[in-house]
Amino acid sequence: MRFLPALTRVAALGAAAVLAATGLAACGDGGSTDGTANPYGLLQAGVLRAGTLTDAPPNVYLKDGKFTGFDNDLLTAVAAKVGLKVEFVGTDFSALLSQVNNHKFDVGSSSITITEARKKTVDFGNGYDFGYFGLDVPAGSSISGFDQLTGKRVVVVQGTVQDDYATRENLNPVRVPDYNGAINQLKAGTADAWIAPAEIGDKSAADSNGKITVAAKQLSPAPTAYAVAKGNDKLREALDKGLDEVIADGTWSRLQAQYYPGRPIPADFKPGSGTVAVPSPSAAS
Repeated sequence: MRFLPALTRVAALGAAAVLAATGLAACGDGGSTDGTANPYGLLQAGVLRAGTLTDAPPNVYLKDGKFTGFDNDLLTAVAAKVGLKVEFVGTDFSALLSQVNNHKFDVGSSSITITEARKKTVDFGNGYDFGYFGLDVPAGSSISGFDQLTGKRVVVVQGTVQDDYATRENLNPVRVPDYNGAINQLKAGTADAWIAPAEIGDKSAADSNGKITVAAKQLSPAPTAYAVAKGNDKLREALDKGLDEVIADGTWSRLQAQYYPGRPIPADFKPGSGTVAVPSPSAAS
């Protein structure tokens, strides 16, 4: 009978060892940072958690409860090329880059223009799109160009390159957290103009039942790209590789034609690494 306590202790230790091993195995199935199970240092192995917006069509938006738009559909295709699924989460643009660098998200997807200032917060992959600034105004406005904004009440989404432009031009812009806020200011007549990403401005005007018009456009100075945390070179390089593959197989051209029909592509713009031939939209369809 004296052997029973010892045997009980041995059994307990054995059970604890089994539970510990099981726990370690379970961790390896999810958020492990082990180089083999999770080579890109993702929040969850095999899943790319992407911060994006809900209200910026045709670039990034929610439709029937699903995140879609050119940027998000392209990211889904890019991720598939490197064996990843994408989980989209909505956020405000003003917080997106810091959330990426703080590892709340693995990647930022929101037509993010590459700038030197933003490079201090995040790293960027290769450019996947170009963009124009659009100037949206209330119907009947006399404003017809960017040179007529001095002294006007100009609204921008906080933290965007449009915000940067308005600040640089000393326009003292009114900053709002999202695109719906800018649209509502124009509809209510509390803003004279909105400097917007042109494609989003076009869609907003088309959906406004005549309350908003597009006054002007001008080419943005830099390409847009996906953002990753500083130093995550493995993920950045994987996304760049996947981007070149979806350019080569025609996905990029097809999505361009789907979301931006008739939009001319600048002659000097080359998506991705710039080394891959870009099929025409007709060849890609």
